[in-house]
Amino acid sequence: MPKKIVTRRSAIHGNGMFAAAQIRKGERLIEYKGQRRTHEDVDAGDSGDVDSGHTFLFTLNDQWVIDANFEGNDARWINHSCDPNCEAILDENEADPKRSRVFIEAIRAIKPGEELTYDYGITLAERHTPRLKKIWACRCGSKKCTGTMLKPKR
Repeated sequence: MPKKIVTRRSAIHGNGMFAAAQIRKGERLIEYKGQRRTHEDVDAGDSGDVDSGHTFLFTLNDQWVIDANFEGNDARWINHSCDPNCEAILDENEADPKRSRVFIEAIRAIKPGEELTYDYGITLAERHTPRLKKIWACRCGSKKCTGTMLKPKR
């Protein structure tokens, strides 16, 4: 069976993932893989730099993060969009939260050649200063683009 998704250079940012064949709404495309690390480990290391504007981190819950910098797969190349065609689905493991998983699924039909995107939903504890908004600028090009990957504070 031919691959439905492929990685190549993206006009949005760096690498991206693209549909190599027609994708149906609701189709599960790929699992977001990487090493399970605690928030404390990520914050103490070099994977979670808020000033980089770049992340391969996916929060599972209050304790665990998937860090695709280590043991990550091609799902880490899916870019953010303010008008995404995919979404991240959390498959929680209540017995062992560290074993929870994240899957990327299509939220609408996707044509061959179209870049796969989802809303990163990035929230930062610190104030969203103009400097941080610039660092976390969105380049999705959508008519619905908010200009930033940061979610408004509530």
